[in-house]
Amino acid sequence: MRKNDYVLILLGTAVMAVSINSFFDPLGMVTGGFSGLAIVVKELTGIPLGITMLVLNIPLFLAALRIKGFHFLKRSLAGMISLSFWLLVLPAIPLVKGDMMLAAFCGGVTQGAGIGLTFIGHGTTGGSDMAAVLIQKKVPWYPVTKIMQVIDWVIVLIGAFVFGFSMVLYSALAIFVIAKTSDTIIEGLKFSKAAFIITEKHEAVALAVMEELQRGMTKVLIRGGYSGKDKIMLFCVVPRKQIVFLKDIVHRIDGQAFVVVTDAREVLGEGFLQYE
Repeated sequence: MRKNDYVLILLGTAVMAVSINSFFDPLGMVTGGFSGLAIVVKELTGIPLGITMLVLNIPLFLAALRIKGFHFLKRSLAGMISLSFWLLVLPAIPLVKGDMMLAAFCGGVTQGAGIGLTFIGHGTTGGSDMAAVLIQKKVPWYPVTKIMQVIDWVIVLIGAFVFGFSMVLYSALAIFVIAKTSDTIIEGLKFSKAAFIITEKHEAVALAVMEELQRGMTKVLIRGGYSGKDKIMLFCVVPRKQIVFLKDIVHRIDGQAFVVVTDAREVLGEGFLQYE
């Protein structure tokens, strides 16, 4: 792992701990995962969140060590220890008192940001994602993501029995916000647009785009399903602000061109984001 990865894991797990300690735990909001289960255990027994997280993860890590090896574990181990540490040392300050909707949204954004930073650092925090990987060894016909969803929702339902079933609705909102925020952090905010262009005037369109927008153009040989004729399809990726100019260029040269525009969530290479 790079040194920057450790910094991101430490920062990400600290943000996650703030979310759990200051938003979810004070209101008994269980959003799945081992952190949600730790909130339930604390409510029933008074055991601190960090201690429960460690106790739950230790047998899981031992099982993973035997099945998957240490190389698989080392990054998850860093995330798990870091999150447990922050849960123990950071103060539990109720930032939102009594407003479940605001807690679900703010806690979801905070936790999603922490998860995103941890994943960018190539780490995880063990918990339900590691449990899903181990369970999948026994039931290989089920994808890991589906197993994770089952585990998380079982924990949410356990929380509903402890804190009340109305909590499930707020937990569902928080889970949705967590997923959207973490995806945004991981994939980045610099979204681009990808365009697929089928035109008889592909040479003129490609030249105009390269000259006016300073963007590369890829020519792909395709065959029409109805006509059976070979054609050239142009493929181009541009920043969002340039997609309007790209469509104007195509329309100006060939008003009958067939154009498909779609989102490109992460673009790496010359002219876009650089590899790290």
